[in-house]
Amino acid sequence: MNRYLNESHFLMVEEGFTTRDLLENLLVELCQASDQQAFFVADLGDVVKKHLHFLKALPRVKPYFPVKCNSSEGVLRLLAELGAGFACTTKAEIARVQGIGVPAGKIFYSSPCKQVAHMKYAARHGVQLMTFDNEVELSKVARSHPHARVLLGIAADSSPSARLNMAFGTTLECCRHLLEAAKEQAVEVVGISFHLGSFSLEPQAFTRSVAAAQLAFEMGTELGYQMRLLDIGGGFPGTEDTRTRFEEVSAVINSALDLYFPEGCGVEIIARPGRYYVTSAFTLAASITAMEEVPVEQPGSDGREDIGTAPPVSLS
Repeated sequence: MNRYLNESHFLMVEEGFTTRDLLENLLVELCQASDQQAFFVADLGDVVKKHLHFLKALPRVKPYFPVKCNSSEGVLRLLAELGAGFACTTKAEIARVQGIGVPAGKIFYSSPCKQVAHMKYAARHGVQLMTFDNEVELSKVARSHPHARVLLGIAADSSPSARLNMAFGTTLECCRHLLEAAKEQAVEVVGISFHLGSFSLEPQAFTRSVAAAQLAFEMGTELGYQMRLLDIGGGFPGTEDTRTRFEEVSAVINSALDLYFPEGCGVEIIARPGRYYVTSAFTLAASITAMEEVPVEQPGSDGREDIGTAPPVSLS
């Protein structure tokens, strides 16, 4: 790992040395130094395991990590070393990943609402892949980044829970109009994008979304576009204590892709797993500066009420 990482970027520990062990050592040092600042400890080994698990569970899907989810340099450098791409929403995020050596071809400018100055920055630095879901964004792309390769963002899943979580994406009914408008403005549409959001816990939502994306692909192909890229967004659980497990989601996605975008169809699949990578890897250490005892009413055997105490509450 000599392209993105060097030993100064992380701490190597012996096998069997846990995050808790490291925290205890750090807390002893901080207490002696009277430093009461809160801090995170990141287990980068956990990120590596998550990446390998993702590739095994979704062999046809290339991960693009959303920088806005966690911009820690150690995480970005590690994922770059592992070959992941990056989804950026601002020119600062683009500059951050390019600053550690990530090539423009590995960057997806994924923001649905882009500032013109940021689009021009992306154009100057070779970042071509981006998304749009309305005529205003399309016009900005045509004016500010004429060589962009764009994905049409669709709000594919129409279930009630999805409507609460999805702020962006056009309807299937509007797809043809937007694709025709892109053709008139000489914007190169190369595929479809959707994003179910971090709170989408229903695996079948991916099936509905992939099915809708396939219909949008057909519209684009009819209009003469070379539709060759599908972005299935994020929404992957990052811990095992969620109602829906990653294995369930990945199984549904694989089935949907095999049905609507079978292997050999010429379509590349990407995704934007964010919390999946980092939720379980990070542990927060915070000092408790005050503690309040809260009475808990518990009826006693003699009819009277016993007064207990609640666990300490951190007020820092």
